[in-house]
Amino acid sequence: MDSDDDNVEETVEGPLDEDNQPHGFCKVTYSSSDRFEGHFIHGEKNGPGKFYFFDGSTLDGNCIDDALQGQAVYTYEDGSSLHGTYIDGELNGIAQEYDSEGRLTFRGQYRDNVRWGVCWMYFLDGGCLVGEVNEDGEMTGDKIAYVYPEGRMALLGKFVDGEFIEGHLATLKCVTEGKPQFELVPDGPVYSLDKSTPFCISTKCLLADPYENERVYVAESLIPNAGEGLFAKIAAEPDTVMAFYNGIRITHEEVDSRDWSLNSNTISLDDDTVIDVPEPYTSTKQYCASLGHKANHSFTPNCIYATFIHPRFGPVKCIRTIRAVQRDDELTVDYGYDHYSAGKGGPEAPDWYKIELHAFQHNQRK
Repeated sequence: MDSDDDNVEETVEGPLDEDNQPHGFCKVTYSSSDRFEGHFIHGEKNGPGKFYFFDGSTLDGNCIDDALQGQAVYTYEDGSSLHGTYIDGELNGIAQEYDSEGRLTFRGQYRDNVRWGVCWMYFLDGGCLVGEVNEDGEMTGDKIAYVYPEGRMALLGKFVDGEFIEGHLATLKCVTEGKPQFELVPDGPVYSLDKSTPFCISTKCLLADPYENERVYVAESLIPNAGEGLFAKIAAEPDTVMAFYNGIRITHEEVDSRDWSLNSNTISLDDDTVIDVPEPYTSTKQYCASLGHKANHSFTPNCIYATFIHPRFGPVKCIRTIRAVQRDDELTVDYGYDHYSAGKGGPEAPDWYKIELHAFQHNQRK
């Protein structure tokens, strides 16, 4: 990532001085297939220039006496980027990192090319990690915090390489010169890493998620014959995470091979994994660590399912609003069953969904 290269120059395109050294704007290609395009003075890089590396990444900045100095942008082959400060060709100072769509993923400092001091790591779902990294630049320590998407509630405690191990509920009071100030919530429970397996949904089934607990509750649904539903405790703007959908982790093959009556609380996490909340955990008396599975279906929903990296549960789905909701509004999502499954004589969906789909399509035609 720095500007140093010990490669033998292969080709030079551009003006040369009396010693046949690049002098002026030149393109120099090295034996590794790396290339530098920029300004030279008697063979040394001086002025603005850009490195083109063999793996497709680039580094754009300003050189003084053959070394990068000041602000520069390293762009990875996937389009993500690091905007940092270079001293003598090494990353030293404030830096920000962005994904391929320009969304901030990291804010902090580097020392000799390694993350240093208090750093912030941002997830695309809205949550973030913050704390002082160790000597290897990793989020490892006893005072690291995961901050929930609303930017106030946090779990403060032990993390190893960015993974939550154990901590307490805290409140982010302020940020001073990039350093967060937390206040522990007194007499709060201990939260710990609690990733589900194919056989265990949670080791603390009745320990509610604190963020979710402030935002939703379960009550009888307003939708006829739907049983319980998920409701908003607070008013929320569009694009607000309201609840989490955790469950045991099973395969798509297992879901596809069993009767629909067993799949009423399943959701696809990725190509390999399905999240399931089986009996008896559908009852909040048996399981209330997460409540996203309580959201009922609607063809005109106010929420969507989205991916979420949860500190306690790991990768799960969440319930995220797509329009403003008011306190006590029922939160609904489109279950997204396949409407047009070829060779199956109709939608690949349970009977109740087929009935609702027919009624919805009929009303749309009126």
